Amino acid sequence: MLDRLEAQSPDALLALIKLYASDERVDKIDLGVGVYRTDEGATPVFTSIKQAEQRLIEEQNSKSYLGPEGDTAFVSELMPYIFGTGNDDIGGRIGGMQTPGGTGAVRLAAALAKQAGAARVHLGSPSWPNHVQILRDIGLEAVLFDHANEDGSANVDALIAAIEGASEGDVVLLHACCHNPTGVDYSADEWARIAEALATHGILPIIDSAYHGLGAGMEEDVAGIRTVLAAVPEALVAYSCDKNFGMYRDRVGAFYVMARDGGQLDAIMSNANALARANWSMPPDHGGAAVRIILQDDALVADWQNEIETMRARLRKMREALADADGRVGGLNLAPLADQNGLFAILKLDKDQIALMRSKHAVYMAGSGRINIAGLTSGNIEKFIDALADVAG
Repeated sequence: MLDRLEAQSPDALLALIKLYASDERVDKIDLGVGVYRTDEGATPVFTSIKQAEQRLIEEQNSKSYLGPEGDTAFVSELMPYIFGTGNDDIGGRIGGMQTPGGTGAVRLAAALAKQAGAARVHLGSPSWPNHVQILRDIGLEAVLFDHANEDGSANVDALIAAIEGASEGDVVLLHACCHNPTGVDYSADEWARIAEALATHGILPIIDSAYHGLGAGMEEDVAGIRTVLAAVPEALVAYSCDKNFGMYRDRVGAFYVMARDGGQLDAIMSNANALARANWSMPPDHGGAAVRIILQDDALVADWQNEIETMRARLRKMREALADADGRVGGLNLAPLADQNGLFAILKLDKDQIALMRSKHAVYMAGSGRINIAGLTSGNIEKFIDALADVAG
């Protein structure tokens, strides 16, 4: 039976990782892998996480199952950071559960939407490649619209048109902030337009928050979520702690649903629990428990937020350095990068130019032109700009 299976195309990013690892040039630059790096090129464990994990080792007295909902205190402690405080109406209509990373949360949101009757999901293109893979694997149709304009701004008109043209039961998938792969986010005014359109046309939103805190700020990065949830009757939110707590390999995420009425939550969450049980049974506990310990300790929260501020400031510094190089790199328009957010940006390079960046200059980036801003450092950014000037000039 198994001999009927056909080989799948290898993941392009995994292939890029192997190419980078085999390159013996000492000045090589990795802009492919989507993890945060310090100015020294390291992806460290947060000091707040180190302290929380040590406390967990000392205090944890069991490794027994928690159930498909995971660490419920972890889920609850995250909620004020995402949804804010003081809104009893929304708060009473929100339920949540722990998931294996943000990917698990996105998959659960899509599966729950399908179980509720959804058939199509509208999302901006380009998007995180796994979004479409997840939707298709679940059996949902992915309907694409252009996310960004040529000038580096968000194409909010395309999104509004998609919402206005959507059918009853359709879903719209949105990035909360730090759009992957473009870095192009919606402004506050644009979020207000989006929220109004969703409410007017009765379209269910799934909002994917994978980079909270790495864009404009902790409050600013969830302002879009709060604007939408204040306008619509129901919504699904996927949240990842992998980036803003540095918990990549521990797979720490959460899924939330806002119901029309708090009385509906038990029925909705029973469906979410059943889907989770069939997919992964129980989420991994360790990372979520460490995050929970941080969020329950004011001193650790302060340490964590200082670490996020350091990350955000470094990303902003690299973006501004690239934007300042506008005019030095041929026809490439780098100026908009200063106004974009997060780890990623897309450079308008063709495949031959990207191949030349790799072969001639030891600069590794995705074939789409997506770069990880955090792969740039004060020690290599001038080399990168010179390489861009050489291949695009």
